[in-house]
Amino acid sequence: DHFYNCGVAEANMTGAAAGMALCGLRPVTYTITTFNTIRCLEQIRLDVCYQNLPVIIVGVGGGLSYASLNATHHALEDIAFLRVLPNMTVICPGDAWEVRAAIRAALEIDGPVYIRMAKKNEPLVHNSIPNFTVGKGLIIRPGTDVCFLNAGSLLPSAVDAAKALMEEGISVQVVSMHTVKPLDEALLQDVFSKFNHVFTLEEHSMLGGFGGSVAEWLSDQSNPKARLKRIGTGDMFMYEAGEKEHAQEFFGITTEKIVEKVIQTMS
Repeated sequence: DHFYNCGVAEANMTGAAAGMALCGLRPVTYTITTFNTIRCLEQIRLDVCYQNLPVIIVGVGGGLSYASLNATHHALEDIAFLRVLPNMTVICPGDAWEVRAAIRAALEIDGPVYIRMAKKNEPLVHNSIPNFTVGKGLIIRPGTDVCFLNAGSLLPSAVDAAKALMEEGISVQVVSMHTVKPLDEALLQDVFSKFNHVFTLEEHSMLGGFGGSVAEWLSDQSNPKARLKRIGTGDMFMYEAGEKEHAQEFFGITTEKIVEKVIQTMS
């Protein structure tokens, strides 16, 4: 009796959620990422964000999770759209344990929250629910040469790439930057003053996404030590058909491609 199936009517679902929030409820909208963000962006902007209502928007299948269903289901612009909306908090958990923590944290926020999930059966990075605070990154793996700042479902790939680079003599710190908005500016200050190379990783366009938000922050800093390199999808559509692994290869965001880009940058 706490679940309502709104059907293929995402804009109406968002408006209904706003009405519930105005009545004192804490609604959560949930469906495939592209449909729960892009299709109802106007309702999110005006019904939810403009009134600063505590509606949690959950997108499942972020990035290329539904790659085989082609461009209608590729969610590679949603972070860019939602992070620019006033009052919106944007959370991109790195594994299922972070998803659990993110939902619990979101319920404590008195305003709009977007949670961007993958699809299912992605590898776990944590062994249990981590000590999760919105706006505070989690250091997954220590390192001294390079820092990976990861937002979302590429976290297992970031960890695997760090292990592979260790064999090449490159020590990589991996950070789960699960909150894209607000950014953990204290952690960014520390990272960009400590490392020579910082990479942002995301299964999203490099334009306007997590990497873009870090680049915006970096542009306001004075003489940072580190050089920023963004890893994500390019400014293009994918017209080919294929599963997630094929799509990641197409966009150059597999573990192997991440390792190659780091080695090229370091050399």
